[in-house]
Order: sequence, then C-alpha cells, then structure tokens
Amino acid sequence: MSRITTHVLDTSSGRPASGISIQLFLKNDDGWKLTGEGMTDENGRISDMLKTGEILEPGIYKMKFETELYFKEKDIKSFYPYVEIIFNIDSEEHYHIPLLLSPYGYSTYRGS
Repeated sequence: MSRITTHVLDTSSGRPASGISIQLFLKNDDGWKLTGEGMTDENGRISDMLKTGEILEPGIYKMKFETELYFKEKDIKSFYPYVEIIFNIDSEEHYHIPLLLSPYGYSTYRGS
C-alpha cells in the first residue's frame, strides 16, 4: 500500500465517490511539484497513489481533488470546482487523507 491513501465519500448520496481524479504535490521553492496521482475506485479509494515502499521527504504537501467533473457527470450543480487539502509530512509513517464531500461543502481529517 502507498504511504499516502485517500477515501472520498459523497455525503449527499451516502455513497463512495468513484471516478475522482486526485493529484499529490510537494511544495518547493518554485511552487508545487507533482509527485503522484490517481483516480478513486468504486469504493472511493486510492491505495496506489505512490509506489509501495516509496518514502516521501518531509515537507508540505497538497492533494487536489477534481470534484466538478464528478458532480457534473451526475447532473448535479456544485460550488467547488476542486478541493485542495494542504498538510505537513514529517515522518515515514502512513498518511490517510479522507474527504467527505457534498455539492456545497466538504470536510477532512487525518485518518488512520
């Protein structure tokens, strides 16, 4: 399993959000460098954003969730075209970044 995983739940439908494209970036002196990407599966999860065993350097990271297309495909108007979650990695442990999503709101937390 990747050192960074995610799980997206559509709280408006009570179902996993499948088909959401997600990119992982590392902040550097020039801005943001793409370090991984993937698409949520039928369970709303991405478990292989990074290669198994790949260790990320400490720093500030960002996950960008492309939410507009997800809702557009369901013919639902949404407020957020994408959601960006910025967080700090300071160890080699596993990081789980879940997203609870609806057309007009979202929340996140440090998962396990």
